[in-house]
Amino acid sequence: MSHSNLSSKHIHNFNSGPGILPKEVVEQAAVSLVNHQNSGLSIAEIGHRTSLFTDVMEEARQLVRELMQLDDEHEVLFLHGGASTQFMQVPMNLLDEKGCAAYADTGVWSTKAIKEANLFGKTEVVCSSRDKNYHYIPKDFAVPNEAQYFHITTNNTIYGTQWKRIPEVSIPLVADMSSDILSRQLDFNRFALIYAGAQKNLGAAGCTIVVVNKNILGKTRRSIPTMFDYRLHIKEKSILNTPPVMAIYISMLTLRWLKSQGGAAALQPINERKSLKLYTELEQNGLFYPLVNNAEDRSITNVCFAIKEKALEPVFSSFCKENGIYGINGHRLAGGFRASLYNALPESSVDYLIEVLHEFMRIHG
Repeated sequence: MSHSNLSSKHIHNFNSGPGILPKEVVEQAAVSLVNHQNSGLSIAEIGHRTSLFTDVMEEARQLVRELMQLDDEHEVLFLHGGASTQFMQVPMNLLDEKGCAAYADTGVWSTKAIKEANLFGKTEVVCSSRDKNYHYIPKDFAVPNEAQYFHITTNNTIYGTQWKRIPEVSIPLVADMSSDILSRQLDFNRFALIYAGAQKNLGAAGCTIVVVNKNILGKTRRSIPTMFDYRLHIKEKSILNTPPVMAIYISMLTLRWLKSQGGAAALQPINERKSLKLYTELEQNGLFYPLVNNAEDRSITNVCFAIKEKALEPVFSSFCKENGIYGINGHRLAGGFRASLYNALPESSVDYLIEVLHEFMRIHG
């Protein structure tokens, strides 16, 4: 067997989440973990109601407002519990017991969201791509006008699909943007509610960003527990109780970095170029192929692919590890491989992955 011609001096992080962070964010967080703003205290041990942290929270919230170009009707929250808690918190706040919510079923995470919503009211699945293992985005469907909201998952991390065109609806639009938030330009004011776990594009694991139009709140007749009422979190500026201080600080640093890069407008063409390079290689490489056939439905964030000779899967996994490629294995439900191309992943890492694919083809093709 031929030896690899590759040489890697560092890790190329394609992990799906927690994902790659900008190098300068990690370095600044390391400094603050020891001594935050020369206070003599670690960011992990400062009081969450002191200015050392309230300034962090306010800057993080304002950066989200700025980067999303939000209007005055939208509020920004940093909450606990991950995006999975939002599967429950959204219907708890927006769906009456006798009401109906519309959902698009495009993968595991939307399926979980539907399951939780059924605990609070009726759901109607208006479209689904389950019939083809979620490897496409549904196109022709109708959303009932009487539904209290319509929920989509903008990017399906496990299956590598993405809503390139956000549906036009006359009812409040709710979106789980956990894996592609601020990776492309959107009119974020179109959404009544957006939620996203921070650990893919906006920081480290531990906090969830919620952007909500305050006009949709307070319309259900149910009593909402204090910690799940968006209105109370808005009133207390996301410090209703002790927030995940370190995670929010890293999100703030990541948002600063996003702003310094030019925001979504500047990052979208880079992200599109990164994904196009990789999809082109997968289509031309004799051993590998993309799992999503329709180019219009392919995610620019999570590129899912497989190898034609299944027996070579563990061989390729080992080959990647030997050559500095980290986090390339697909989700256990989808199999194959997955390259997550988040904002912080440099284009040079995509170029290197393509070299790895070339070399593996040379050896085993």
